[in-house]
Parts: sequence; C-alpha cells; structure tokens
Amino acid sequence: MSRQSSSCRVALIRGDDRYGNVAQALEQIAADLDLRGVRRVLIKPNFVVTHIPLAATHVEAVRAVLDFLRARYDGPITVAEGPSVQRAAEGFRAYGYEPLVKSHGVTLADLNDDEPYPVTVYDRRLRPLRLHLARSVVESDFRISVGPPKTHDVVIVTLSLKNMVMGSLISRHTHQAPASGLSLERIKQLLWRLVPQKVRRLPPAEWLTFRAMSREPSDKMRMHQSYPVINLNLALIAPLVKPHLAVIDAFEAMEGDGPTHGTAVPLHLALASTDALAADVVGTTLMGFDPDDVGYLHYCKHLALGEGDLERIRIVGNATLTDCIHPFRPHSTYRRQRRWQLAGAERYLMSHP
Repeated sequence: MSRQSSSCRVALIRGDDRYGNVAQALEQIAADLDLRGVRRVLIKPNFVVTHIPLAATHVEAVRAVLDFLRARYDGPITVAEGPSVQRAAEGFRAYGYEPLVKSHGVTLADLNDDEPYPVTVYDRRLRPLRLHLARSVVESDFRISVGPPKTHDVVIVTLSLKNMVMGSLISRHTHQAPASGLSLERIKQLLWRLVPQKVRRLPPAEWLTFRAMSREPSDKMRMHQSYPVINLNLALIAPLVKPHLAVIDAFEAMEGDGPTHGTAVPLHLALASTDALAADVVGTTLMGFDPDDVGYLHYCKHLALGEGDLERIRIVGNATLTDCIHPFRPHSTYRRQRRWQLAGAERYLMSHP
C-alpha cells in the first residue's frame, strides 16, 4: 500500500498550458507521494458521456499524469472509466486516449465490464440498498482521479471524490447498448430534454425523475434516490474507492447545467493533492461555493476521510486561492440541491459497516 505525507498540501498552478499546469502541480506535491510497494495503479478520468469534450477529462491532463508516474513507477497502469450510458471505448476513441496504450504502456478498461464488488447503501426510504462497484477500483493500491471541476444537477459540484465513486458504480445497461447508434437509455435522455425546463423543475417532475432513476438497472442511476440520500451514499462509498492522488484539471471548467450541458469557464488552473477531500474543498471554494454546503463533502469531513477545513490546508504553487476564486453559475436546481440535510445522518454514517 502506498504511504502519504501527514501534511496536507494542495498544489495550485495557473498558466496558459494545460499539460504544463498539471505537470507543475504534480511536481509541487511530489514529495507527498511514496510509490514503493505499489503494484496496481488505476487512473480514473471522467467520461460521464462520450460525446461532449467539455464534460470529459482532457487527454493532455492524463498524459501529464502518466509522464509524472512513468518517471517514478514502471509497473502496470490501467486507465479506466465507466460512462453512464455509452461504452468506455467510445470515449477513449473520441477523446484521443488510444495512443496512450503504445506511448505509455497503459491498459484501457471499461469499469462497467468489471467484476462486481457488492456494497450496501440506502434507498430513499433509508432501507438497505445493494449496489455494485467495479472490483478493480476497490482493489487497486493506488487510485488517481483526473477530471475537470463542474457544477452538478444533483450534488452542486463534482470534483475528484464524486468522479471516483460514481464512475466505479457499474452501469449494467451499457452491456446491452449497441456499440454505435442510439441505446434505449440515450433515447430516454433525448426525450427528457424535449420537456420544457419549467416543467422539469416542478416538484412532481423532480420526484418522478428520482423514482425513475432509482428503478434503472444501472447502479449509477440507482444511486439517485433523492438529494439527501445520494449525498449520504456518496460519503458511505468514498472510503472504498477514494483517490490516493487527486488531480483537478481546471484549465477549462463547466458552470451552469453541468455535469454535461453547462458552459465553459476558462480558469487556466490545475490542482493536485494526495488528500482528495482537501483538493475538493479547495476546488469547491475556487468555484465560489462553500464546501460545507455540499452534502457529501460535509459527510466525508465528518468521516475524517481527509482534511475538510480550508484553514488547515496549505496551498502551494504559483497562485493564491484568493486570486483564483471565480464564482460559478450554479445548476438551475441549485436551491433544491441545497436541501440535502438528513435528520440523523450521523447515525447512518457511524453505523455503516
């Protein structure tokens, strides 16, 4: 198992080159990594969809991570993702990842094809709910999350922790989806977009949306039980798959109706840390949100999964946090997303196996 420094540092780099920003951020915290004894490295990009580049992890960010790793580690590296609907191969092809197999000796994998690792969370009535993670993520001894900061339609923001948790849940319906063309899930998404926004925001429509997702064969969809419960469930799963290294490529982020249909925010920043919660706290602050207003980050802090107190995080690099804060336009459901508080949540957190 890898060992990490007890100090909590988050590198923050600003510059005009995406690759260079990520590379410099990693060098800033290189002393915090100890790869001795590591045998299986897994890099998790974010391909929530495979046809919207702004919503996905740019290949140059992953290339910078691989160059940094290969200078220190010559063992197996798997770049793995489990998209919500499409096959991972579509994303690897569309986003330019396939050349990495030859240039860096990596394996590309679809987490939706992985052996399932059962985990128990909760449904919207707080009854036990069995879901399945990709076993290779759980059993990897060094996990790296690489992705952009984005606003979100359910949990306000998505950064490194959520990228790892949600991508590790198995979407079974992708197994039935055709390699090309429209899957049933894709057709449903397209039909849903035809519904006017003002109708989608009505409480009955919101209730129906959560209910429909909770009945899907995809475990990613079944996580969406309600605003309060998904935040609780994200925190409960996080200890099993949290990154050993978080890389947030904020060269171009997403605001508004993320995680797929928002608009670009050119920040020209990169963050890196061996403390994923600390990286997400800094990233959330950069986006103009209070980390304690993000339910799953609040719960991860309660579970001591990292440093959740901004005052105790040391920022290193060529930029200051104050100078880099850029308030993002939140998702249109932001006000309802903030109602994630769950009475007695601590009892579920502390009693969970």
